[in-house]
Amino acid sequence: MCSPEIVRHARDGAPRPNRRALFGLAGLAAAAAVVPAPASAAPRPGGVVDLTHTLTPRLPVWPGNPPFAMVPVAWHASGGFGQSALGFWEHTGTHLDAPAHRIPGAATTETLPPGDLVAPLVVLDISAKAAADADAVVTVADLDAWRARHGEIPDRAFVAMYSGWERRLADPSTFLNLDGGGRPHAPGFSGEAADYLVTQCGIVGAGVDTLSLDCGADTDYGAHTALLGAGRYGVEMLAALDAVPPVGATVVVGAPKHAGGTGGPCRVLALT
Repeated sequence: MCSPEIVRHARDGAPRPNRRALFGLAGLAAAAAVVPAPASAAPRPGGVVDLTHTLTPRLPVWPGNPPFAMVPVAWHASGGFGQSALGFWEHTGTHLDAPAHRIPGAATTETLPPGDLVAPLVVLDISAKAAADADAVVTVADLDAWRARHGEIPDRAFVAMYSGWERRLADPSTFLNLDGGGRPHAPGFSGEAADYLVTQCGIVGAGVDTLSLDCGADTDYGAHTALLGAGRYGVEMLAALDAVPPVGATVVVGAPKHAGGTGGPCRVLALT
């Protein structure tokens, strides 16, 4: 903890970044090396798997959003403490969607029940069909197939889609996968499957390893509407889902807690 005097000294002795400097780091994405695809390890009992991507200016964001930015504003050589100013839109990196992201007047980040942020983790692997179809979706038939193999979805579970999409981070443009009209194409949940998970399975939330709960081709945002409209939350751009089992792990969502927030970057851990 810095005393007010140290913070004032460091601040007054440091150059002041302007708004353009803080949010104008998009050029770093082109100049820096691409993001390497993370290597996954086999889960081990009692282990912790980090399902969170590291925030950098090179991490893909939804088209039109600015990249993550970090600007030093205090230095150890001047005042004894280092500090940076962070600039990002709420839905950047591995992040949470609160119901208010889609539904006006719905629950915001600070009102999410803490008990919903720790839940049994279910992983649905659709990587095979996602490799053949960029607009693949989790369907009710996929849920039935998972249940036939692994048993019932636990009560109040968090259900995550694994599509293998993070392998594309070695070339971020293929992660966004924009068509000629600038619309992204990537897997997600179908609206029907999302509604089924809410009404028939009683889930607390759902997640994806892509930039959207909906597949990129769904302009109706059926999955967002079904999940967030029912007061559930979503987590987008999860990492390393192939390193956790289909069932048996527990997810811990370190959700942001700012008043009135529609979402925000979060640290997500799987306890195996």
